[in-house]
Amino acid sequence: MRRNSLEDPRYFLNRHLSWLQFNRRVLEEAADASNPLLERVKFLAITASNLDEFVEVRIAGLLQEAEQRRGEIGPDGLAPDELLPQFAAELQEFVKDQYNCWRAELVPGLAAESVRVRKVDELDSEAEKVVEKFYSEQVEPILTPVTVDPAHPYGLPR
Repeated sequence: MRRNSLEDPRYFLNRHLSWLQFNRRVLEEAADASNPLLERVKFLAITASNLDEFVEVRIAGLLQEAEQRRGEIGPDGLAPDELLPQFAAELQEFVKDQYNCWRAELVPGLAAESVRVRKVDELDSEAEKVVEKFYSEQVEPILTPVTVDPAHPYGLPR
């Protein structure tokens, strides 16, 4: 009986592509009308948060590796410069699907439940004051400016 070599890339999944597939499944939960509406909104929020982290950490790390030509080929046989074009196409499609879920499904569903999502310029003066007070008292105090440059590679693996 011949044993398969564990060096064969066919036996490995790329961890970044696998992560994208996981986040795609979370987005499917957001689009699933059998889930409660607010749970669907939470699922969509999770995909947005996950996507931010993915781009800030994983994609940024792969870009840095590709630019420095130090990207090692992973166990799946893919180098960073081979992965990046795949990510570009997948991420564009993913973001399009997120926006479609939000605009075509969740916002109308929320409106049907008398929950309105408004832009700031659509607020009346009283609502605008409430938002400004909330921002200045609750949000602004916890914001921390971060410098991102080569000397401060925020979120990038070292």
